[in-house]
Amino acid sequence: MTDLTALKYTAEHEWVALEGDVATVGITSYAADKLGDVVFVELPAVGSSVTAATVVGEIESTKSVGELYAPLTGEVVEVNDAVVDDPSLVNADPFGAGWLVKITVDPAAVADLLDRDAYVSLTGGAE
Repeated sequence: MTDLTALKYTAEHEWVALEGDVATVGITSYAADKLGDVVFVELPAVGSSVTAATVVGEIESTKSVGELYAPLTGEVVEVNDAVVDDPSLVNADPFGAGWLVKITVDPAAVADLLDRDAYVSLTGGAE
C-alpha cells in the first residue's frame, strides 16, 4: 500500500511521488470517485515537454470528461500503457497500478505542492 502521507498533491486532484528527479503522477481516489467509471485515458507522448498547471491529457468516464494537468514542469519519460489498455485501473488502484505518467522535474519544485493534510482539507475530508 502506498504511503499517502509521503505523496504531494495538487488542487486539480493529482498526486505526485518523487524518486530522485522523476515524479510519478496519478489522480487521487477522490478524483477517480468523482469521475465515476473511467473508460478512456489519453496521455502525453514520451519525450514531450510539459508545463506545470497546463492540460496534458484527458480522462473520460461514463459521467464526464476530465482533464489531466501537469503538476510540474518537465519532460515525460514514461507513460502507463497498462492504464491506456485498461482505464479501469484508475478506479481500481489510483495510487498504485493506476499511475499515469512519469516526468523528470526539478525536485525543489515539488515542495510547492500540497501535503496530505492540506489536500484532505481541500476535499473537505475526503481521501
